[in-house]
Amino acid sequence: MKPNIIVKLSVDALMLILLLALMGYHLWGEVAHEWIGAGMFLLFLLHHGLNANWYGALFKGKHSPQRIFQTVLDFLLCLDMLALMVSGVMMSRHVFAFLGLHGSMALARQLHLAGSYWGFVLMSMHLGLHWSMVLGMVRKLTKRKMPTALRALAAGISLYGIWAFLRRDFVTYLFLKTHFVFFDFSEPALLFILDYLAIMGLFAALAYYGQKLLRTHKKEAVP
Repeated sequence: MKPNIIVKLSVDALMLILLLALMGYHLWGEVAHEWIGAGMFLLFLLHHGLNANWYGALFKGKHSPQRIFQTVLDFLLCLDMLALMVSGVMMSRHVFAFLGLHGSMALARQLHLAGSYWGFVLMSMHLGLHWSMVLGMVRKLTKRKMPTALRALAAGISLYGIWAFLRRDFVTYLFLKTHFVFFDFSEPALLFILDYLAIMGLFAALAYYGQKLLRTHKKEAVP
């Protein structure tokens, strides 16, 4: 495997780990949350630097439904991350407090709340769009096709993800039906992580199979 691919995959994997940690604000506390957020900000910049060629190829070639879907999703994720960073800096009491930036705290909290949950969904879908590449690498390393059991496992994770999505009341936070997140400070960290991993798997699967559906539709549309 090429060194630049290893670096890219390492950065992406670390971003996913930090994303889970950021969603568990109540597990680590305010100070840790801010430092993890700052780390995510740096990784976000590094991720875009490592994939700068994507911008150069943005307006080249044909724009199939699959490519349009991926481009729109990537832009929405980028805007969401920027909104999270701005609102996070505005609310910071530790890491960025020295900047002395002030603004509407109520607006910043709402922006950060909605941005956090939309960011989790969008980043999970972003993972799903690139899952084919991950599977291809696994096939090369193992020289085997993905067994049916693995697909069954993905289906099971997605079903559990639907239940966790509803139990964690994601819709309320995605559409700002409340301005505060209700955390259960007594729940085990492992349960929280498993639930959010399942939700991540659900949206990754939706994006992965949605992309395959668009690709199939394109082939059928060709005369």
